[in-house]
Amino acid sequence: MSLIITYVGNKGCVMAGDKRSIGFLGNKEQRELLEEELYAGKIKTTEELHKRAAQLDINLKITDNVEKVRNLGDVLVGEVKLRTTLETRRKRIYGTSSGYHQIELTGSEIKKVQSGQSSIVVFGNRITKEIANKHLKKYWKSKTSLDEVGKIFKRIMEDVAQATPSVSQQYDIFIIHPRLDHKQAMELLRTTIISDVKELEKWREKLKQEMLEKTRDIQMASRILTQGEVGRVKKVEGDEVEVILSPGVEALNTKWDTLASAGETILMKMETPTPLSLGDLVVIEDENLCIKKDKTFLSCDIILCKSS
Repeated sequence: MSLIITYVGNKGCVMAGDKRSIGFLGNKEQRELLEEELYAGKIKTTEELHKRAAQLDINLKITDNVEKVRNLGDVLVGEVKLRTTLETRRKRIYGTSSGYHQIELTGSEIKKVQSGQSSIVVFGNRITKEIANKHLKKYWKSKTSLDEVGKIFKRIMEDVAQATPSVSQQYDIFIIHPRLDHKQAMELLRTTIISDVKELEKWREKLKQEMLEKTRDIQMASRILTQGEVGRVKKVEGDEVEVILSPGVEALNTKWDTLASAGETILMKMETPTPLSLGDLVVIEDENLCIKKDKTFLSCDIILCKSS
């Protein structure tokens, strides 16, 4: 969905990137047909995109707040992503004065590196690259300052956004001009990439852990007891009631750690102290925790679940 344009010269680096992301939800063949028409330039506006998506029964999720270009001090970074059901592939360019690296990653593993000292590099789909390269030839001058490059990039980003809905009207643009020779640039880029990819690896591990925890939360939540027998009264003292858990019932804390298993005792409280008998049945009825015989309401600060 992207357009990222990078200029690297001996006096600095200029990088611009649009902010659009489009999600396609629906039949795989229809999605691929819509993407092909979009990338071939057959769809010119966002309105046409929505109309064609409706014809193909595809739901779209369009956002214009994605950060595709970043400033890491003396290095600029641009990234495009390709997500599949199994992995995320990334293509990045790291640029500074007198040097750049293009890298391709699968997950957080570097698969390919391409380097250079000066260049203009365009990332994008077929139609965005075609339009951007055409306009670069049209606007470029043999001697161009970094500020002029920035103005050209702004103009190209706006021109491309007028021609295809695959990029947004919104974009980010950065200009840096550290004083570096090619050797210094290569060393700076090397250390920056190592650090940046390590951060990506940490982020991916954190995301993986959060997803595992969320999956566990969903699995555990399905075990919460909402109806049925909980246990029997063992002891009553004031408003406090000790209850022996019935077979198939256990008590957990909010981290899903087991506090008491079937046959063990937990403490509950009566909202209104009422005479109870030992062995009275404690149940959950209509999501209310109570004594079955007289509906005396009880409360506890633990989670009652079916045993796994």
